[in-house]
Amino acid sequence: MNTAPATLLRSAAELEALGRAAGARRAVVMTMGALHDGHATLIRAARAAAGPEGQVVVTVFVNPLQFGEAADLDRYPRTLDADLAVASEAGADAVFAPSVDEVYPGGDPQVRITAGPMGERLEGAARPGHFDGMLTVVAKLLHLTRPDAAFFGQKDAQQLALVRRMARDLNFGIDIVAVPTVRDPDGLALSSRNRFLSAEERSTALALPRALFAARDRLAAQQTLHARARTVPEREGRADALTRLGEARAAADTQAVALARPTVAPSAVLAAARAVLDEAAEQDVPLTLDYVALVDPADFTDVPDDRAVGEAVLAVAARVGATRLIDNIPLTLGALT
Repeated sequence: MNTAPATLLRSAAELEALGRAAGARRAVVMTMGALHDGHATLIRAARAAAGPEGQVVVTVFVNPLQFGEAADLDRYPRTLDADLAVASEAGADAVFAPSVDEVYPGGDPQVRITAGPMGERLEGAARPGHFDGMLTVVAKLLHLTRPDAAFFGQKDAQQLALVRRMARDLNFGIDIVAVPTVRDPDGLALSSRNRFLSAEERSTALALPRALFAARDRLAAQQTLHARARTVPEREGRADALTRLGEARAAADTQAVALARPTVAPSAVLAAARAVLDEAAEQDVPLTLDYVALVDPADFTDVPDDRAVGEAVLAVAARVGATRLIDNIPLTLGALT
């Protein structure tokens, strides 16, 4: 493992000249800079995977194709000196920070990667063209860096899903590795955009993780309730059985009692999240919800009530003041055994 400061590379030629030992694995972490502890976690994971003889390359590039508004592009923080320090401390060997002209030498590329139907949902609907631009630059950077594995955070769950789909559909032959979301002690997911929040705005923004955790807790409670209810003799009525278990509130829940589903309905999970988000919308500094959705992680389609089995992602996006934030948590829905 290289303990020296990460080497700053500004061109494709410098990157090509970096080289690596025969048989050594190369891991890449793609960022737009403004690195924080979440990025450092990705770099450390890449370092561990690459091993002491391997190589970790961090890319820092604010990709104009991903931004729908020029003002948002101009506002994005650029902190290369600090990024080099974070990357070095986390174990990176090199930081590839090319200019726009280096990545797109002929101007905006005429040929681009298209995200397809998944790229039109949720974040894609809110930010048309965003995922096409993201996949185009990820494809270019994968070709330039030629890694064995690329590391992405689960916080950008839809981006992660699309990169995985692109790598599979287009035979990139690269491992796409997911790293869990990193959160501040108050629960807010780490993001370069958090620096734009005032103290009052941050207080409101905490509704995002609270909503996700409330939904997770609702899911766990209902699954526990159903498991307990299954121990009651079948001759007893379901509502009476649940009341007998001391779950008067749950006995009044039409999802848990009247329908008596073996799985927990997505509508109940979403209702728990929406209750927290609706309350935040009434704060002095309000939260403006873009979406909250329970989706299949494979294609980001909504999970229907009648097929609520398997892995799912509960995703939320909202604006607080001028800052737009996203967050999500993975959930497991399934029939009880």
